[in-house]
Amino acid sequence: MSDVPSLLFVIGPPAVGKMTVGAEIARRTGYRLLHNHMTIEPLLRLFPYDSPQFARLNVEFRIRILEEAADSDLPGLVFSYLWAFDEPEDAVAVEQYARPFRDRGARIRYLELAAEQATRLHRNVQDSRLAEKPSKQDLAWSHQHVLDLDAKHKMNSTHEFAGRADHLLIDNTHLSPEAVAERAVAHFGL
Repeated sequence: MSDVPSLLFVIGPPAVGKMTVGAEIARRTGYRLLHNHMTIEPLLRLFPYDSPQFARLNVEFRIRILEEAADSDLPGLVFSYLWAFDEPEDAVAVEQYARPFRDRGARIRYLELAAEQATRLHRNVQDSRLAEKPSKQDLAWSHQHVLDLDAKHKMNSTHEFAGRADHLLIDNTHLSPEAVAERAVAHFGL
């Protein structure tokens, strides 16, 4: 169905450039960007990250936004998401987030970004990231958080998307957001 908005997940480890690449794809396509911190940051003003209230509301807000976007006249939505592939509940969450689009017959795609840790640590302190993500402004904590997540979780896929045309993996260690967006837009026909 061409009149149903498409959903593009941009996934990858922390500070890989999901938000920046997503914004560039949105600029080129007319899609809207929902980066993961758009729901995280307001909730952190009220509840600690590890609280049940935060967890519950974060998921509920995202689902409601995705439901409304899937039922809108938008051309599509770019949704950035940090998917820990070793956590089964993350795969369940991705399916839950995709469901409103899938139920309407929309195209759902996955742009996966990968980059060297040193590059991501450099990106972690960039002004654009810190402006959109106030919770990352404690630079010592944020630096350690990236290291901790890398040590604890599998943040890039291995076999999960094998042979699937709805997935594109780009190592953006040495690529600009514009170059990555150009490749993704062309690959997916956005």
